[in-house]
Amino acid sequence: MGWTRIVVAMVGVLVVTAYAALLAVNALVLDPLGAVPGTSLGAIYGHLERQGFDVRSDVVAVVVTAGIGVALAVAVAVVTLVRGTDVHFVAAWMLGIVAAGAVQVFGSGFQLGMDVADGYGVGGEDHTIWAGVLYVTSVIALVAIPVVLVVGERRRARRTASETLAV
Repeated sequence: MGWTRIVVAMVGVLVVTAYAALLAVNALVLDPLGAVPGTSLGAIYGHLERQGFDVRSDVVAVVVTAGIGVALAVAVAVVTLVRGTDVHFVAAWMLGIVAAGAVQVFGSGFQLGMDVADGYGVGGEDHTIWAGVLYVTSVIALVAIPVVLVVGERRRARRTASETLAV
């Protein structure tokens, strides 16, 4: 069971890292390009800076938001591995981080997204499909949490019962 726990923890960290990376790329690159088609990212950032928007702080805020999710996943992996937590609890924690990412996707849209909306006179909604992909991923993770916990607890109960009967 030790190797399974390690694999689940590492895969969880990788999934959270991929989610965070897509969150950052969407908020900082894809969505601005989708909002102002035909304009380069550098031109968009330059236009916003000239209008007085603090693009650098927007970028930092989004990167820090994404980094917090990754740091949280690493912390959960380390703590659960050190404590020898059951595999299904490790998976549930990682799924919880992915599910909570939906709030961060929404929040990250207010950083540079609102500056682009105000600077170019476009709507503040998502301009690419990728925010939707992140939201759907979070919903799937949220639905998977109770499934993983119930299945994990049933397996543990069966294992405990068979060990008790064998003695």
